Amino acid sequence: MSRIGKKPVEITAGVSYTFDQKSGLMVVKGPKGELSQVIDPAFKLVENEGTLTIVRPTEQKRHKALHGLYRSLIANMVEGVSIGFKKQLELVGVGYKATAQNNVLELSLGYSHNIWLAVPKEISVVAETAKGQNPIVTLEGYDKQLIGQVAAKIKSLREVEPYKGKGIRFIGEFVRRKAGKQAAK
Repeated sequence: MSRIGKKPVEITAGVSYTFDQKSGLMVVKGPKGELSQVIDPAFKLVENEGTLTIVRPTEQKRHKALHGLYRSLIANMVEGVSIGFKKQLELVGVGYKATAQNNVLELSLGYSHNIWLAVPKEISVVAETAKGQNPIVTLEGYDKQLIGQVAAKIKSLREVEPYKGKGIRFIGEFVRRKAGKQAAK
């Protein structure tokens, strides 16, 4: 049994949803925005006192696999339109800089040129640099999947190398370090 699929989703105040059983389109609206997701029409949604439970039609392997997925997608949509999501990236390296203006992120990552990255309008981007600290890029929005994709794209511009730990990483991310030449002696 899917333990995640059985958990009910809390529908917070100010959040409304519609589910079209024929097409399988679920739309969630809240104070931060509106998200939609296509769900297999065979699944049923049952609402009880402010909670939403996803019921799978059969015990087929395919339905079992999708049960927890759909529950997680719906929970992320509800959380996104009510609270929102936030990811922070840290630029570790000498001379690494970040500035953000009008949803365009300018990164100086040790290459011969600066990198300009246009961020989708659904996401707000803020770049902070404190004296003596590494620059921090903050991504905020209501679509968890989109924030994750943009954060992964930014991270791929300069991956963390294991010898000095330079590169772009999430705040709190552990980077496994290698000893280098000193270990060979």
